[in-house]
Amino acid sequence: MNRGTVLATIITIGDELLIGQTIDTNSAWMAQELNKIGIWVHRRIAIGDVWKDIWQSLDEESKLSDIILITGGLGPTADDITKPLLCQYFDGKMVVNEEAEANVRNIFENILKRPLIERNLKQAEVPDVCTVIPNKRGTAPGMWFEKNGKYFVSMPGVPHEMKGMMHYSVLPMLQKKFTMAPIIHRTLLTAGIGESFLAERIQEFEKNLPSNIKLAYLPNYGMVKLRLTTAAYDSRTHIELEALFDILKQQVADVMVVDEDISLQEAVGRLLTTRHQTLGTAESCTGGYIAHLLTSISGSSLYYKGGVVSYANKVKEEILSVEKETLDDKGAVSEETAIEMMKGALQALNTDYAIATTGVMGPTGGTLSKPVGNVWVAVGNSEKVRTHEFHFRFDRQRNIELTANNALNMLRKFIVENS
Repeated sequence: MNRGTVLATIITIGDELLIGQTIDTNSAWMAQELNKIGIWVHRRIAIGDVWKDIWQSLDEESKLSDIILITGGLGPTADDITKPLLCQYFDGKMVVNEEAEANVRNIFENILKRPLIERNLKQAEVPDVCTVIPNKRGTAPGMWFEKNGKYFVSMPGVPHEMKGMMHYSVLPMLQKKFTMAPIIHRTLLTAGIGESFLAERIQEFEKNLPSNIKLAYLPNYGMVKLRLTTAAYDSRTHIELEALFDILKQQVADVMVVDEDISLQEAVGRLLTTRHQTLGTAESCTGGYIAHLLTSISGSSLYYKGGVVSYANKVKEEILSVEKETLDDKGAVSEETAIEMMKGALQALNTDYAIATTGVMGPTGGTLSKPVGNVWVAVGNSEKVRTHEFHFRFDRQRNIELTANNALNMLRKFIVENS
């Protein structure tokens, strides 16, 4: 990045992260929030509950970054070693912080109505060389240290508690310490074209980008996001970025879903909302995953009425009115069945549009004529139907996700073309 960019390292601590028992969602969220205020995260490190490894990481990262953010290891049990390690690292001694102690007592005595033991009270102990960060959502306070012009921030690993500290204390404190140019992203979403073909199409555009503006490819299950990024030190940089983004949009116009950093399901939701139209789903092989994606968006009840997970043929017949003869003659995985499922969903749910999916997700259930990954999708309204046969080649979960995304994109294009 440009000279003057503030650099940060995120260190997540805990054996559970390294063995896959807990998925690290903290780093991604923190990186996004830091990015919004102009701090560039250039390293993310996961470390087990090992004293020398944590110590070594603090030494190494303080040579590379202006800010070191640490989560985890602040609990009341013996394996939580972060706090005593930081106390020793910064040559401090443990003392009881009165505000933190009052917070612990309030949580146990007035909120949880549970006995308070000595182990819980030790949560209020902090190194005397730190600035205490209040924890409005839990018992373990955060800690802010300064050393050789570098800033170290230790927070709990519990995401809800960490986010509260970042929001109420850490981000405002960092903004006071640094003067930062905002990092600006302009992102668009494409579908129906692979990453390599996309790169081939826009290679001249990418080659001619100025050095201060970077292009990133972000592929995910049948879609690719393109993101332009720069640190905007003045209005000219912002204008330059917007002009280049307009050129990029023109070059991928035929495969662009939306020119914002939003999901495909959110883009579909916006289309339906602006048209005051509704959607229903009939899912067999995707098992309700499309419904899950749609309802993950706040406000989706305005346009999504519901769905039928017709995994069994009997449900296809009795709820979606799929003809028994269709299932017997053509099979559950067929264009004819997908069409009847889609029409049945329109009727049963009384919506403007419907999506239907039927296929073989694997790893079992495939045949020579209908192998694993063979999927039929139907989308349409009361007047028209569009179908497509897909042949995916991945594991069960990825096949489901690819089916869902392709089905949503089929519906999106159907709505736009038939408006």
